[in-house]
Amino acid sequence: MQTPVVSILLFLLASILGAVGQFLYKSGADTSGGSLSSYLLNPRILGGVVCYIGVMVLFVAAFKKGGALSVLYPVYASTFIFAALIGLAAYGAPIKPINILGMAVLMLGMYLMGK
Repeated sequence: MQTPVVSILLFLLASILGAVGQFLYKSGADTSGGSLSSYLLNPRILGGVVCYIGVMVLFVAAFKKGGALSVLYPVYASTFIFAALIGLAAYGAPIKPINILGMAVLMLGMYLMGK
């Protein structure tokens, strides 16, 4: 099965949106009071939920365009890379050389899964 480029791009967009959702969950958790209501009424956490709904919509749209799950889903693993970049920008979390090696291995794995 040939995987259309548009499906891969939709999954890549989903991975960025997923990373933004993770950032919003973390920043929302940092500002919440710890109670269930503080989670449910936290705008950042709710923003994270909206991001994950967007991820689901992008997944469905990509699958509708066609493509193999074994090709598309590894693309979503790039979420780890985008989350690290957001962590660096938002929290100053360092990206060490070993982390960059892990990202390179991840990208190699995505490439090999697409073969």
